[in-house]
This record gives sequence, C-alpha cells and structure tokens, in this order.
Amino acid sequence: MLPRRAALLAMSGSMAGASAAKAQSPDHFHRIQWAAFRNRFMAPEGRIIDTGNDHVSHTEGQGWAMLAAVRADDRASFEKLHRWTNRTLRRQGDELFAWRFRPGAARPVDDPNNATDGDLFIAWALLEAGRRWGRADCTTQGTAMARDILRLLCAQAGPFTVLLPGSQGFQRTDHTVVNPSYYAFPAIRALAMALPDPAWLRLAADGVALLRASRFGRWGLPPDWLTIRHADGALALPGDWAPRFSYDAVRVPLYLAWVGLADEPALIGPADFWSDRQHRHMPAWTDLTNDGISPYAASPGITEVARLTRALRERSRWLADRPVGALDMPNYYSAALSLLAGLAAWDSGMA
Repeated sequence: MLPRRAALLAMSGSMAGASAAKAQSPDHFHRIQWAAFRNRFMAPEGRIIDTGNDHVSHTEGQGWAMLAAVRADDRASFEKLHRWTNRTLRRQGDELFAWRFRPGAARPVDDPNNATDGDLFIAWALLEAGRRWGRADCTTQGTAMARDILRLLCAQAGPFTVLLPGSQGFQRTDHTVVNPSYYAFPAIRALAMALPDPAWLRLAADGVALLRASRFGRWGLPPDWLTIRHADGALALPGDWAPRFSYDAVRVPLYLAWVGLADEPALIGPADFWSDRQHRHMPAWTDLTNDGISPYAASPGITEVARLTRALRERSRWLADRPVGALDMPNYYSAALSLLAGLAAWDSGMA
C-alpha cells in the first residue's frame, strides 16, 4: 500500500465519523479509567503532574487529559484543565503552548518552545469539546491552533514534508530532527476535518513514508528520534539522544493502531518485538545499534499498548483484563499510555 493510500485510510471520514459518534456515548470502562487517572494525577487547579519526572507538567499531559475528560463527559475537569493550560502555558504571538511547567522554579515556564504532540492533542480536545458541549470558543481556539500547526510546524526536509517537534531548534544546517512519535494520526485527522487543507494529506502521507523508511535494529523498529539529511533525505539515528526504541517511540504503534493501520511495518515491528519469545520479560526498550534490551520489564502502560497492537494484528477485540487500580498506575506516563490505549481501542472498534 502506498503511503498516500495509507494516509487516506488514516484520515478517512468514515472512521472519523465513527469516532465522533462514539465520543458521544463513552463506555463504562473509559469513565472508570479516566476517574482513576484524574484522581491520582490531576491537581485541583487542573495541572497534570508527571510523577516520574520531578512533578513537572507538560502539554502532552494536558492534551491527553483534556481529550479523556471530553470522552468521559467530565466537563468540570475539562474546564479546569483548559483554564490552567491557557493561563499558564499559552504563548504570545501564536496559538501554540509552551511545552513545560516546573513547579517551584524561579521561572516555572522557562522555555517558550512548544511540543507539537501536546499541541495536536490540545487542539483535538478543544474541537471535540466544542462539538459535545456547544462551546464555540473551544471550536475557534482548536481551529486557530490547527492553522498555526500547519503554519509553524510543517517543513520540508529532503523529500519529506515533516512535522517539526517544536517551532525552534530542530532545523539544523544540514539536517532536520524529527520525533516519529509526534505523528499522532488520529489528532491530525481531527484537525484536517476542522480546517480542510491539502497540506494535512501531504503531512500524513509523508509521515507514513517516513515511518516505513526509518526502521532500525533486529526487529525493524522506529526510533525515539531521527535525523533527515537535507541533501539527499538520508535517515539516521541522531547523536543527541540515545539510539533507542523506547518511551517516545512506543507511541508510534499506538497511533497507527488508533487509526486502524494494522499492516504498517512501524506497527508490525513493535508487535513482533514485544512478543518475541526469546525475551525473559517484555522489554521497556531496545538499543537500535546493538539490539540490547532493558534489564527491567516494561510498565503496565507499555504492556497495554502491546496488547492493543497484538489485538489489531489478530483482528480480535481489546478488552480490559482487570479493574483499574493503583498497580496499573505506577507513574503518570504508564497510566497515560493505558488511558490512551483504551481510547484507541474504542475509536478503532476493538473495544
């Protein structure tokens, strides 16, 4: 299947329509899952706390929580999340958000750069809130964010139209740095519906092509970070980050599963990696240069993403196998992955 065809499937109106319809009738499991996540990781003012990272907050967590709150029809929590994010992280001069808040620091928001994945999810959540609750202000803000994502975060790198990880710092003299896990195809689909523009299809098609071309190591896995050389489009692992399929790249198969792209190599590779019977435990990561794996097991959240990919590959249903509890949420990121896996299963018809 050509990348353009895969991108069209990922952005198909029929699947998006089904997602919107389901968003109006959230399942019981998601309500329970969201309540457990909210009660543990959301501060009273609407800040999502990353318990594994010095209790910072960032736009990925705000965006994921905002979307989950909409899907659970939890308007009170959504409004707290939205209000805190707007008041604390909104940038001057565009419709994007500063990526991080550090509690207790002299300047809690000390880096004005954005994180594109967070912006995609915030915009998506705003658009869904606008539809669900008749919030014209949310629809307007989500559409304005979509416009600035196209304007500020799409660039050409070699033969690819790419999604920059942030507006600053990723376009170097001879190469561009991208994060494959920032290609949140379900969010891109939602923004394309709100702000129709052929650029979305180019972005999605080249994103699929990039994922197909950037497979490394024994299992053919996408990396956490990737460089694209401007002169010829050559792909390589950057020296600035560990050369791993790890906590970022785990979201690549998640987002492909979310839009039903079961036959993409960037989903098949991780599914094979996680189910390799030679592992003594399910690894949290692998080094893409030597195929070494983490000495410890993957978190429950990564395990849920692995179950989701396996269910999609087997054309079976994804079902929660136990109630949500403290053992399922050892930290913010693991819990967030479990939350997202449930939403992905719901949207893609596997739940």
